[in-house]
Order: sequence, then structure tokens, then C-alpha cells
Amino acid sequence: MMQDQISPMTKVLADYIAKAASRELPQDVAAKAVDHVMDSVAAILSGSRLQAGELAIAYAAAQGAGESGVAAVLGTGLRAPVSLAALVNGFSAHADETDDSHLGGRFHPGCAIVPAALAAAEANGSSGAEFLRAVALGYDIGARAVMALGHARPDTAKHSSHSIGPLFGSAAAAASLYRLSPRQVRHALSYTVQQCSGVPFWQRDPDHIEKAFDFAGMGARNGVTAASLAAAGFTGIDDPFSGRHNYFSAFAEHAAPERLIEGLGDRFEIMNATTKKWCVGSPIQAMLDAVEILIACDDPQVAAIESVTIIMPDDRIHIVNNRQMPATCAQHLVAIALIDRFVTFASSHDVDRMADPEVLALRQKITLLPSAELTAAKPARQAIVEIVMADGRHLRHHASAVRGTPDNPMNAAELRSKAGELITPVIGARTEALLDALAGLAGAPSITPIIELATRP
Repeated sequence: MMQDQISPMTKVLADYIAKAASRELPQDVAAKAVDHVMDSVAAILSGSRLQAGELAIAYAAAQGAGESGVAAVLGTGLRAPVSLAALVNGFSAHADETDDSHLGGRFHPGCAIVPAALAAAEANGSSGAEFLRAVALGYDIGARAVMALGHARPDTAKHSSHSIGPLFGSAAAAASLYRLSPRQVRHALSYTVQQCSGVPFWQRDPDHIEKAFDFAGMGARNGVTAASLAAAGFTGIDDPFSGRHNYFSAFAEHAAPERLIEGLGDRFEIMNATTKKWCVGSPIQAMLDAVEILIACDDPQVAAIESVTIIMPDDRIHIVNNRQMPATCAQHLVAIALIDRFVTFASSHDVDRMADPEVLALRQKITLLPSAELTAAKPARQAIVEIVMADGRHLRHHASAVRGTPDNPMNAAELRSKAGELITPVIGARTEALLDALAGLAGAPSITPIIELATRP
């Protein structure tokens, strides 16, 4: 059957992906890629000890993963086929709310793209530089694939950007590492579009298990599958982005196909990604920043607090308002921050404290208010925390540039400290060696040392 004509946009996109492994990254982009890989590997390892990660690891073992296999399951001694390893490491990477995010693309890139790239890099013996280029490419394509759909608001979209972005990002990263030709890339993208899915009912998941699949495991697995099928000679549609029935006709709200290639090679979306200071849901970051400032400046004592009002964007309040999981419940985490004077990974995942009488008593005084003004405000994800004290004081802080965002980035020491806190309970004394190996990725002849340090002998 004769193929449809290939659009110029698809030609540009496929060409760009096909050449990415050989294209040097600007120095600042390569450094940012290292930061996000370190953050994502830390999320995978810490998540391998949480429920979603543990279930995925047990699933892999039941599917035949063992001592032999193409790719490693981090935090374990298991190896598995490429797609299965990507799936499991993706589950671990988003087993909680530790991983990075991308506001413009409305997705969590690292938790899918890094697992996909790790598996594909192992399968193809890729160098550290090739791996970093693939990761940066994944952020570029994943974010643009969502932006091009023109969804107006995250709370009204019918399709989940948190599933679409990771899929395209993972497919692009894997296609680069499999060294696909432009034609093979187009076929891989055809398989990618056929696997495109996601309904945003993940917001109702009380256990963060299906959410780990929706945000990470599914996209990583399906993206690697698309690329590896094309590498194995499977053919497909030459242009899934144009012609009758295409990606945009199926998924777009206000289609803007030009955004799929806009700024490629000049605007690197990894530079617009956020690493989290706090290991909690993204909409909670600003309010915890604000509470930290209020504690440092005004030292509000819990016993004297009469009320706490948190004003936040109205398009995200439903994600964090009185949720059942500690790491995604705004009222719970603000109470923890005020009682403990800080929020750690351990405290944000302590389910038992959801029933702590002291925490519950303070939660009753905390109110979330939606604000259309903050939804429109730039930079995004702002929050205002107001505390009324028994002595009549009205404490207030407006967190406008969230720590970890491009407007207020975490520094190298903060990122390494966060990663070390997450990694040490899993691999112990090897932590510093792993962090050093991750920092030196750009010059590494292969990623094997990282895999060896991040797995259990």
C-alpha cells in the first residue's frame, strides 16, 4: 500500500531525533541533564523500597527476570528484557513524589525518560555522553508533544498529559540510543502514537500505584518498545502526524503541530524542568517554601496558631486538597512542617502520622483557598500562606519562585544532598561512589559503572 506524503514537520522531527546521539549538547544543558539523571536515579532507588516499586520488582521476578537479562532493575540484583526493566524502574521512579516535573509540558519527565534511556543504553552499549544526549532529547520531544496538543487547562483536559509526555520522551530517547535512521524514527513514532493513552483519573488513585504506571512505567515501557520494534525491522506509517486520522486529530484540543519542532536545537526543555526540594506533590512545593520562611522569620509556635490559610492556583487545588496519601496532602504536610519545623523524605511518607492527634488537630485549622489570579500568575505554582496567631499577629508569606524551578534553581550541593539522602538507605556505602559516577557521566565510556553501583550484588 502506498504511504501518505511525509510532512516537512515530520521530516524535521525524525531527522533531529536520528542525529541526537552524535550531536554535542551545550555545556549548561549537559550539566542540567546530569542533575536530572542524578535526581531520577535517586528517585528510582528510593522508590524501589516503596509499595509501587516493590510490587513492580516482584512482578518482574514473576515474569522471569533474574541474574541474566539485557537491562538492570535498579536497587536489586535482577536483570530483565529492555521493556520490562524500563517498566519496573519507571514504577520505582514515581513510587512517590520525589521525581522532577516540567510545567510547560505538564508531565514528570525524568521518572519515565531516564528508566527508558538506562535500559536502551545498556542494550546498545552507549557512552555516558550518548546517554545524556538521549535524556535531553526525551525532555525536548516529550514536552513538545504535549504543548502541540493545545490543552487549555490541566483540570479540564480529557487526555492525561502525564501519560503522553513520558511516552514521547521515552520513545525519542530510546530511538536515539538505538541509532535509528530517520525512516526508522518515523516508524517508531507511529508505534508511539498507536500506544498513546491516558485518562486523568489517576487523580483518584489512593495508593500511588496506578499513578506510578500512568506517569512513568507505562511511558517508559511503551517508548522503549516502539524504538526497539523499529530497530528490529518493524515498519509502520511514515507520518503519524498528518493525513487522515493522525496524532492531532485524535488527541488535540487546539492543535498546534508547529510546536512539535519549534525551537529544536535552540530551546532545550530540560532547562525548563524543575527538581523538587521537597519530596512531595508539585503543587505543595510553594506552600512548604513559604512555611519554611515563616518559621525562620517569625517562629510561629503550634500551640498559639489559631488558623492557617493557604491560597493556591485554582487549577491544581483538587490534586492536593485533603488527599489520603501523606506526600500529596497539602493540609497534612503543612501541619507536619509547622510541628517538626521541616519536612523530610521520611516524614512526608509516614502514613501513621496521618492519624496523629497533634497533626489532626492542626489540620483542622488549615484551609485551602483557590485563586484564579495565582493560576494566571508568572512564574507558575505560587502560593500564599497566612497564619493568624493567638497574640493577634497575622503572619504572611507569598512564595512566588519555587525552589528548584528554573526561576529559583537548587544548587549542586542541594541536589547531591537530596540524592544522597534518598540513595543511602538502599545501597549504603556505595552512595558517594555512585554520585561521583553520575557527576562524571559526560566523560564516561559507558554507563556500566553506574549500573553496577546502583544494583545489589
